[in-house]
Amino acid sequence: MPDLWVFGYGSLMWRPGFRFKARYAARLYGYHRAFCVYSYVHRGTPENPGLVFGLDRGGACRGFAFHVAEADAEETRAYLSEREQVTSVYLDVMRPLQLIEGPKTKIEALCFIVDRDHEQYAHKLSFEKQVDLIARSVGQSGKNPDYLESTVVHMKEMGISDHGLGSLWRAVEQRLHPHS
Repeated sequence: MPDLWVFGYGSLMWRPGFRFKARYAARLYGYHRAFCVYSYVHRGTPENPGLVFGLDRGGACRGFAFHVAEADAEETRAYLSEREQVTSVYLDVMRPLQLIEGPKTKIEALCFIVDRDHEQYAHKLSFEKQVDLIARSVGQSGKNPDYLESTVVHMKEMGISDHGLGSLWRAVEQRLHPHS
């Protein structure tokens, strides 16, 4: 197996959990980061689902491309399959990325795209519905609001701006602490 490239657009950006040779800012065209996946395990339950990110069709997404050495590629694929595919809601596919920095301009990377035919695909939920689900959900990996807050904080630290996520976090925070 040759070297592997992996695209991180959510928690993989700051907590990849696998060995890599280098990390570069990158952009994936044709997909955008969205709270479009009902979480039945990590941030919710089947009875009280939370929301987690998926890459959904349309637009573009800024994240990071991780360059994994050939010697670590198979182990990395196995780790990511276990981490990301708990309920098989993603399609693990290779897609072209535009490197914003780095040794090349274009690479092919492993991406986890939401499976629009999967029962956990949430489609395009209203802002208010997203706030409601995120504010009240808890799963094996913790509270759904913590996932959103961590994403907003880490993306800001990494220089990635997403005004929609900032607005969503402020609304969830207001729901959790209405008199603050």
